[in-house]
Amino acid sequence: MTESTGSSIIRTFSAPPEAVFDAWVTPETFAIWWGGSAAEVPLDSISLDARPGGSWKATMILGPELRFDWRGEYIEVDRPNKLVLTTTFEPGEAREVLTVILTAVPEGTEMRFSQTGGNLSPEEYEGTTVGWQVVFEAMDTALTARV
Repeated sequence: MTESTGSSIIRTFSAPPEAVFDAWVTPETFAIWWGGSAAEVPLDSISLDARPGGSWKATMILGPELRFDWRGEYIEVDRPNKLVLTTTFEPGEAREVLTVILTAVPEGTEMRFSQTGGNLSPEEYEGTTVGWQVVFEAMDTALTARV
């Protein structure tokens, strides 16, 4: 059996590391980009207790029949350098781990993102990589609008 390694993305944003980090932990900004431009994330559905051991949740609505109630816990919070959190929308205790490492570069911020956990097949991890690209495009738009 082949083990899934997860998905990883490197992306540069035209914003400082503090702004990119805050986009992950500020409900008003998170609501704009989480799920991409086609998703609705009601601000009142978001709770982000961004501290080690704190929990988070957000509802993503992609249509009348498609709703995801995301939730997880923060593992590591080191503003503006690193954020590690768990995530799922499934019942049960299985979680994926999202790791965000931010580095200042001349263009703004390089974000090294990974999703691991071993709960998905290689094909599903490929699908999440495509999905995250869409989500990070919406994050880029939200960050550009705030700069």
